[in-house]
Amino acid sequence: MIAICGLAIAGVPLIAALGYATSLVVALAVLAAITLLPALLGLLGPRIDRLRLPGTGRGNRNGWQRWSQKIARHPWAAVGLSLAVLLALAAPALSLRLGQPDSGSASTGTTERRAYDLLAAGFGPGTNGPLLLAVELAEPARPGAASGADRTPSADLRGSDPRLVRLVTGLGELPGVADVAPPVVGPDGRAVVIALVPTTSPQDPRTATLIDRLREDVLPVLAAPGDRVYVGGQTAIFVDLADRVAQRLPWFIGAVVLLSCLLLTLVFRSLLIPLQAAVMNVLSIGAALGVVVAVFQQGVGLGLVGLEETVPIISFVPLMMFAILFGLSMDYQVFLLSSVREAWLDSDDNQEAVTTGLAATGRVITSAALIMMAVFGSFVLSDDPLLKIFGLGLTVAILLDATVVRCVLVPAVMVLCGRANWWLPSTLGRRLPRFDLESAGAATRDPAPSTTAISAMPENP
Repeated sequence: MIAICGLAIAGVPLIAALGYATSLVVALAVLAAITLLPALLGLLGPRIDRLRLPGTGRGNRNGWQRWSQKIARHPWAAVGLSLAVLLALAAPALSLRLGQPDSGSASTGTTERRAYDLLAAGFGPGTNGPLLLAVELAEPARPGAASGADRTPSADLRGSDPRLVRLVTGLGELPGVADVAPPVVGPDGRAVVIALVPTTSPQDPRTATLIDRLREDVLPVLAAPGDRVYVGGQTAIFVDLADRVAQRLPWFIGAVVLLSCLLLTLVFRSLLIPLQAAVMNVLSIGAALGVVVAVFQQGVGLGLVGLEETVPIISFVPLMMFAILFGLSMDYQVFLLSSVREAWLDSDDNQEAVTTGLAATGRVITSAALIMMAVFGSFVLSDDPLLKIFGLGLTVAILLDATVVRCVLVPAVMVLCGRANWWLPSTLGRRLPRFDLESAGAATRDPAPSTTAISAMPENP
């Protein structure tokens, strides 16, 4: 809920609303899991196992125990191999270009793509994404300017207000501009609309450069003193959205990571464990984003996801992916660390605690990951490039997080860190409120075996 509500930091109302709605769903799911589900299990009793599936007898943890012991014996190799895989997959993310797919990204067999190509061939690629200039005049336009009743392309500038003549003429001579329509003056004479067609398509980076140049250099010079000119239209909206997301993304990531680290510090009474969780979550998300960039932006294996041409990464995809994946990754981290800390309180042996915790929760984490991968993987079958991007990115991220990160990297790093995993300054420990999930009443770690109040995870989930 912290991760998904952090979307409000992006400063985009629609994205913030998505975050609030999703966090409400999570809250209701948790409420049902701790009230309705136990009540139903109590009513069913042993009958819950009456329709047992064939071939699903009671399992054991021997396989996961052997795997965890192998990681504990070779922690440096596990860390090196894991980091090599994650960093290699994350490398393409350095060339991330935010944008917005349009009809030019659709399949060539669709009607919208055929219409897009026909307009581009007949009138130029910029016709599919014209810019709309809104002019706010300090003084009403003089009579003779093209009015709202005369919107035909044949309307010329003869007799128009000199301010508009200078503006339209200057825009028409600007490199990167294919055509400028005659101005349309509103009934009050102060509001004017001018349509401008670029020479490049909406997805072309040169179109975004043209928008920036108009706003920063051209329009302040061409506009008369006191007049204001604003650049709008669908293409400009997408460019502005990408810029807003790029500006707010570091703040969003920082806030979510900080709040999550604080929560983990309260729960696990450690400073190093929250830092490990944050770094590893960012690594898995970065690797997933790198795969998305490689496929959809660079075209690696593009045909496997059902697309014929590359598409830009939609501006709010990194925001949504980080929020969703950080929350899911932290779920897996809590599953694992709850069991590890319980074993640590019982044994006072860090390596044994790590191997025991991974053996107890490895099956839960991978089973939950398979469910999420099946859900997200189905998005790739959609015809919408947006759903394909989300589907592939989320599926790859869950796969990497549940295997490479939680079952290899996290236990290896915890083995290497030893007792430092559980270090918390005594002064800070006394001041922090206690949310101890594993021990019923211990104020600090007790070297002697302690009775656990809550088991982190059942042996045979």
